[in-house]
Amino acid sequence: MPKTPRHYELSEEKEERLRNIARELRIDILRMIHAARSGHPGGSLSAIDWMTVLFFDAMRHRPEEPDWPERDRFVLSKGHASPALYSCMAGTGYFNKLELMSLRKLCSRLQGHPERKYVRGIEISTGSLGQGLAAANGMALASRLDRQDNRVFAVLGDGELQEGMVWEAAMSAAHYKIDNLCAFVDNNGLQIDGNVSEVMGIYPIAEKWKSFGWNALEINGHDMKQMYNALNNFENTTGKPTVVIGETVKGKGVSFMENNLRFHGNAPSDEELAQALAELGAVT
Repeated sequence: MPKTPRHYELSEEKEERLRNIARELRIDILRMIHAARSGHPGGSLSAIDWMTVLFFDAMRHRPEEPDWPERDRFVLSKGHASPALYSCMAGTGYFNKLELMSLRKLCSRLQGHPERKYVRGIEISTGSLGQGLAAANGMALASRLDRQDNRVFAVLGDGELQEGMVWEAAMSAAHYKIDNLCAFVDNNGLQIDGNVSEVMGIYPIAEKWKSFGWNALEINGHDMKQMYNALNNFENTTGKPTVVIGETVKGKGVSFMENNLRFHGNAPSDEELAQALAELGAVT
């Protein structure tokens, strides 16, 4: 079924609303990771602006009907950023926000990586980096076979691009002209072992994706106007998949976490949480 283009509009009022939502989601992310005493704040905070736009505006989905056949699909390939996903899901009504405080605890549904078996609305369990894009390919192809006008959105980490399976999936998506697939690369420049360019260089990213047959766009991953322009570019692109490479800041929104590798996978202390919440204007 040919893709029927959609149009995404961003008014000043909507942008302000989405920015306030993203700020509240950052607060949720930090609180749940602090309560768990473990988790990944840095990459959750860097990806949350894009995910806010998707969950609270761009994606067609029904939290009260998670298996709605006409829904768009979301795949968090960088599964360790599950706090970002859980905050979006709770914020849109998939489950009660109070459950966020059970993150990573014994018998909780909200484990350190998303688990489809336990939470309705999670499309696929992720955590082993490199596999999400291939799964997104399959979902997008299935929609085409079912003659459904769905979109599939996937979020990948920049360090994840070091995985060979990403490029196999990229080659496959271009071969099958999966134009209802939009991937987002959270290009914050840091991974667990250090600077991405030092661990294993992946640059130039856009040129690599273009060489694999993708429509590759580069944006500021925290600028919502650029995000909406990218979404409309995706909608008007036919015959090839789209990748949006978002230049982001790891730990975005909290001064002492920004570009700080320590917060790739460490929870804030009591004092750090208090400072972070104050910076974000949280109501205590």
